[in-house]
Amino acid sequence: MEADDGSRDTALDTDGPRGLPRGVRPLLVLPKIREILEIFSAEQPELSLPEIRKATGLPASTCQRLVANMVVEQFLDRVGDRYRIGLRLGYWAAPAAAGLDISDVVAPAVTALRDETGETACFFRREGDLRVCVAMAETLHAIRREMYVGKLMPLHAGSSSRVLLAWDDAAAERVLAGPLPAYTELTVTDPSVLRILLDQTRQQGYSVTAEERDAGASGISAPVFGPGDQLVGALGISGPTQRLTPQQSMAWAPLVVRAAQQATRLLGGRPRSGR
Repeated sequence: MEADDGSRDTALDTDGPRGLPRGVRPLLVLPKIREILEIFSAEQPELSLPEIRKATGLPASTCQRLVANMVVEQFLDRVGDRYRIGLRLGYWAAPAAAGLDISDVVAPAVTALRDETGETACFFRREGDLRVCVAMAETLHAIRREMYVGKLMPLHAGSSSRVLLAWDDAAAERVLAGPLPAYTELTVTDPSVLRILLDQTRQQGYSVTAEERDAGASGISAPVFGPGDQLVGALGISGPTQRLTPQQSMAWAPLVVRAAQQATRLLGGRPRSGR
């Protein structure tokens, strides 16, 4: 396409939504800046210059120069001899989620998880004392667990419920204080037992449950976070227990965690595994 001034408009000539227009050379400093920003986490919000250098593997002089300039440009804030993500970045990031439909944003992670495992992948959010499926990619297996976008489910039974309560203290306390109806023989109805299971979920960073909501159905879920480390939802897979055996569930758990981390990044959050 030719622009009005006769130059070639390369905006549409790209290698994908994140690809550079053809003919545009990459700025090599940008990946280094991103690498520095991504080593900070909720578990390590502050790092010293030697720690940054060790984590990135950048040459000492390069690392020092980049960090110093990132402080000047407000990408980083300096606290004594340590550094943290600049507060200004939060201001810049605030408009990113405006007008976005979360289900559309996380859809690539949901679909990828379905493709990797072959099982139905779903993204759940909490709605009061229930959870609702807001995005899904259905399995191609003939035998499947019935699921659809908009389906409401209890907040004390199932792997996604476990995740949604494990990282939301206020919701957990409300649910633990109320009745815990039994849906199957394996539904957890004892608040003290459920509290222990929530602690376990936080420690391992995901939840695996079997036949708590529906007899013959199992699930694996992990948390998805948004900006500010706020829990946004739970991403996971579900299917017949004959396919999601305990052994298979443990093998797929890392895939579920990785997909949840991808969804977290898509939403502008920082992945973390527990408290």
